[in-house]
Amino acid sequence: MEKRRTYSAEEKANIVLQLLREERTTSQIAAETGIHPTVLARWKAEAIDNLPSLFTRGASETEKMRKQHEAEKEELTRQIGQLTIEVNWLKKNLQKSTSVEERREMLNRDYRKIPLKKQARLLDVNQTSAYYRPRKKEDTDIELMHRIDEIYTRWPHYGYRRITKELQDQNIPMNRKRVLRLMRRMGFYGICPGPNLSKRNHQHHTYP
Repeated sequence: MEKRRTYSAEEKANIVLQLLREERTTSQIAAETGIHPTVLARWKAEAIDNLPSLFTRGASETEKMRKQHEAEKEELTRQIGQLTIEVNWLKKNLQKSTSVEERREMLNRDYRKIPLKKQARLLDVNQTSAYYRPRKKEDTDIELMHRIDEIYTRWPHYGYRRITKELQDQNIPMNRKRVLRLMRRMGFYGICPGPNLSKRNHQHHTYP
C-alpha cells in the first residue's frame, strides 16, 4: 500500500498561490502535483476565508506595539521628571553643606562618561575654574632660593638688587622682580638703617 504524502504549510501556500493566479486550471495543477482537485478546491477556499484574519491580526499586533511604546514613553518621562527633582534637591543641599573649594575638588577630570562641563554645572562650580590646573612649583625656584640663602648668609646687608647682581655675576640669568618675590617668600630683607633714626626722642634726658 502506497504511503500517503503529507504537505508542509509552505508547500500548501505555494500551491494555493498558483490557484489564485489562475494561470493554469485546477485540473492541470492537480495533475502536476498529484493532489485531487477537490482537495485543492478546499485549500483555496480555506485560504480565501482566512485572508481577513491576517489583516486583522496584523492590525491588532500594530496596536499592541503602539500601546506598549506609549507606556514605555510615559515611564521614561516619569523617570526623567523624578531624576530632575532629585538632582535639583541634591544641588540645593550641596550648596548649603559644602564650600566652592570642596565642590571643585569633587570634579573628576578622568571620568569620561560625564563631561567636565556637565560636572561643573551639576556641582554649581564655575566652568572656567573647573578647567584651571594650578601650576606645580618649579624645581628651579627651589634651587634659586638655596643660592639666595647662601648669598644672604654671607652678606646679610644685601638687598634684592645686590643679590640679583651677584647671581648674574655667577652666570645665573635672573631679574630683580623674581629675586624680590623669592626673598619675600623666604622672609629675607637687607639689613640697613630704617627711616627717622636721627630724630630726637623728647622723653630722653638731654645731657650737657
